[in-house]
Amino acid sequence: MAKKSMIARERKREKLVAQYAEKRAALKAIINDKDVPVEERFKATLDLAKLPRNSAPTRLHNRCQLTGRPHAYYRKLKISRIALRDLGSNGEIPGMVKSSW
Repeated sequence: MAKKSMIARERKREKLVAQYAEKRAALKAIINDKDVPVEERFKATLDLAKLPRNSAPTRLHNRCQLTGRPHAYYRKLKISRIALRDLGSNGEIPGMVKSSW
C-alpha cells in the first residue's frame, strides 16, 4: 500500500490538470500559431509559466486504483501487477486463471 500522502498528492494533481486543461490548451494554441505577433506569443508563454506547475499533465503518474502502487502498472486495467495477481487468484477477473503445476 502506498503512502496516503502520495495518493492524495496525485489526486490533487489530477484535479489541477482538469481545472487548467482548457486554459493551457488555449495558451499553447496561441504559442504555436505562427500568424500571431511575437509579442503576443511571448506574453502567452509568460502566462503559461504563471500557471501552477502541477497543472501540467506530464506531472501525473499512473497509480494502481486499488493500492496506489506507482510501479508495475497495467494501463488497460488501471491496477498494479500485485493487485492483478490477487484478483486473479480470487477469481474476481473473468477468464483469468492463475497457473499452478
